[in-house]
Amino acid sequence: MELLKQRILKDGRALSEQVLLVDSFLNHQVDVKLMQACGEEFARRFADAGVTRIATIESSGIAPAAMTALAMDLPLVILKKSVSSILKDGIIQREVFSFTKNAPYLLTLKTHFVTPGDNVLLIDDFLANGEAAFGGIALLEKAGAKIAGVGAVIAKTFQPGMDKLRAAGYRVEALAPVKAMSEGKIEF
Repeated sequence: MELLKQRILKDGRALSEQVLLVDSFLNHQVDVKLMQACGEEFARRFADAGVTRIATIESSGIAPAAMTALAMDLPLVILKKSVSSILKDGIIQREVFSFTKNAPYLLTLKTHFVTPGDNVLLIDDFLANGEAAFGGIALLEKAGAKIAGVGAVIAKTFQPGMDKLRAAGYRVEALAPVKAMSEGKIEF
């Protein structure tokens, strides 16, 4: 998606070979028009997948996932990263390791919002090692859903996540596949 790539080149910052900072338009501050364009592109790419529900992991995936849900006229389910004292019944959880935080967290799905037979499109902001995506997929499948695919706004294709997901049989679409990074340099 050329619009997104140009925005990454303009406002993104490669802090190292592993870390891409895009907080000015994807998470700390959100460019909603750009996220709307991302949602429309995901809707176009997955139009043939029979999607019945969109899912994402809080919080940076919410904006692109919400725009995808809006474009596809489908409900959005948010998998939570923190344990809530009021969520006790009808939840399933899985420990996931966060590349960004370099620490594990407990991913939580309220099963009431995913029904057996749902065909879920999982949307996330970044795809790196695939840990979050595999954690979300495991919870969604445990709830009885099928996975229509995984959409990543940005995928660091030099890290193993995309290849691992595809090797496991999942369809993966990345709007901005990053081939390489170094301090101050981003290659698609």
